[in-house]
Amino acid sequence: MTATLAPPVRIGKAAVAALGMLAVATGALESVVTPTLPLLQRELDMSPAEGALLSIVLLITGALVTPVAGKLGDRYGGKRVLIRLMAVVCAGGLVSALAPNLPVLLLGQVLQGAMVGALPLSFILVRKHLPAGESKVAIGTVSGLFVGGGMAGTLSAGPVAEGLSRHWMFALPTFAVIGATLLVNRLMPDDPPGRPDDGGIDWPGLVLLSGTLVTLMLVLALAPDIGSQPLVLGALIVVLAAFVTGWTAVERRAASPMVDLRMLARPAVWKSSVLTFVICVGTSMAVYLVPQLFAVDTDEYGFGASATKIGFFLLPGAVAASLAGPISGIGARRFGSRAVVTTGIVIMVTALTALAAVHSEVWHLIIGKAMIALANGLCVTAMVTSTATSVDQGDTGIATSLVLVTRVLGYAVGAQVSGAMLTAATPSGSDVPAESAFVTGFVIAGAVTALSLLVTRTMSKGVKE
Repeated sequence: MTATLAPPVRIGKAAVAALGMLAVATGALESVVTPTLPLLQRELDMSPAEGALLSIVLLITGALVTPVAGKLGDRYGGKRVLIRLMAVVCAGGLVSALAPNLPVLLLGQVLQGAMVGALPLSFILVRKHLPAGESKVAIGTVSGLFVGGGMAGTLSAGPVAEGLSRHWMFALPTFAVIGATLLVNRLMPDDPPGRPDDGGIDWPGLVLLSGTLVTLMLVLALAPDIGSQPLVLGALIVVLAAFVTGWTAVERRAASPMVDLRMLARPAVWKSSVLTFVICVGTSMAVYLVPQLFAVDTDEYGFGASATKIGFFLLPGAVAASLAGPISGIGARRFGSRAVVTTGIVIMVTALTALAAVHSEVWHLIIGKAMIALANGLCVTAMVTSTATSVDQGDTGIATSLVLVTRVLGYAVGAQVSGAMLTAATPSGSDVPAESAFVTGFVIAGAVTALSLLVTRTMSKGVKE
C-alpha cells in the first residue's frame, strides 16, 4: 500500500524524448499503407474492396483497444501497459513485414492497431510524472511528433517499397518502434497503479462490438456481389442485426460499459458523435479515392503515379491536417465550436464537389485532398474539445471515447463504401474502374457531409474566451 501511495518520480527531458521517439516511430508505421495501397493491391492481387478493408482494419482494432488500454493503464500503471502494448505492435509490424499474402497482412495490421492506445498511455505517463504546466508542453510535443512521424511514413513508404520491397516499408519503422520501446522501458520510471475496483473491463461488450464491426465490414465488402451471393449477404445482415441488438443490451446492463449508451443520449455527445461519423465518412471516401485515382494509368484517365509520387502528392494534406488542430483550438476559443465545425463542413463540401467536377490535373487532387484534410481536422478537433468541456470532469474519458468510436466507424464505412463502388464499376477482365465511379463517390461524400449542417444548426455556439 505504501508503494501505491508514494508520489511518482519526476521525469527528465530524456524520458520525454523517448516517448517522442516512440510517437514518431508509431506514426510512421501507421501511415505506410495509405500511399502504397495501389502497389499493395497489385502485388497481392486485391480488389478495391479488399484494399479498403486493409486501409481501415488498423483503425478498427485501435478503437477497440484504446478504452481497454486506458482502463488497464489506470489500474496497473501506464508504463507497464504501454510496454506490453508495444510488444503486440512490434509483433504486428513483423507479421506485416513477412506477410506473403493478404490474410497474413490483415493479421499484422490487426496487431498493429494496438498502437492507437499508445498515445493516451503516453499522456497518462506525462501527466503523472510532470507538473501541470510542463505536462501540457510535453503532451503537445508528443502529439506533434506523432503527426511528424505520419508525414515521414507517408513520404518514405513509396521509395522504400519501390527501391527495396513492400516488406521493408513495414520492417524499418517496426525496428524503430522496437528501439524506442526499449528506450522508454529504460528511461521512464514505473508509475503507481490506480484503484483496482473500477468495475473491470467490459469484455462481453468488447467482443460484441468487435463482432459488429467485423460483420459490418463483410456486409459492405460483399455488397457489390449481391447478385451472385444474395443468401450470404442476407445471412450477414441478420448476424449484424443480432450483434447490434446483443451489444446494446449488454452495454445498457454493464456496470462499467465500454461504450456508455446513457452518455450517448446526452445532446452534446450524440450531436458530436453524429457529426463526427458523417464528416469522417466523407473524409475517408476522399482518403481512399484520391490515391486510387493517382494510380490509374495515364492511358485511361489517371496519372500513373508510383507509390513514391503518391506519397509526395499526399504530403500537403498531411501538413494541412497537422495545422488544423491548433487552428481549430484558436478558432473555437475566439468564435465558438459551432462556427469552426460549420466552416470545416463548408470547406469539405466545396472540396468534394470540386473534385467531382474537376480532377483532370494532379494539382486538382492535391489541393482538394489538402482542403479535405484541413476541414476534417478543424471539425474533429472542435467536436472533441466541445464534447470534453460539455460533460463533468469525471466523464471526459467516456464522452471522448464515444467520439473516437464513431470516428473510426465513419472512416471504416466510408472506405468500404468507396471500395465497393470501385469494385462494382470495374469491368470483367479489367483492373481499372470506370471514371464515373470516382465522380459518384465524390458526389455522395459531398452530399452526405452537407447533411451534417442540419445537425450543426442545433449545436451550442461553444464557450468563447
